[in-house]
Amino acid sequence: MAEIRVRTRKTQEMVDITGQIEGALQESGVSDGLCFVFVPHATAAIVINENADPNVCQDLLDALGRLIPEGSWRHDRVDNNAAAHIKASILGPSETVAIRGGRLRLGTWQSVMLVEFDGPRERTVIVEVK
Repeated sequence: MAEIRVRTRKTQEMVDITGQIEGALQESGVSDGLCFVFVPHATAAIVINENADPNVCQDLLDALGRLIPEGSWRHDRVDNNAAAHIKASILGPSETVAIRGGRLRLGTWQSVMLVEFDGPRERTVIVEVK
């Protein structure tokens, strides 16, 4: 198991962490198997999405913002981040990627992304390779 630290810079953003995950995979020595990526935070998510056009990431954040507007939820009375919790729950905290020949079996345009909904802050990402 490896832990990756990711420093986010914005309230909401998508950060490509594929390179760091590949580094953890190489250190594991596993040639064929599964790579499980998990973020243990209630206001962040892990997704697999396109890495070539940054507009895809912004479009996803914009769409979620329209679906889940800020400031209209009961939890906002506690710490004003209910929308972040809802968005993270919809996307989910983890992804699993197949490994073959010591490489992640991602598609040509795919990357593993940490999605921040309540930043900026430092996030931990757990990578388990089997």
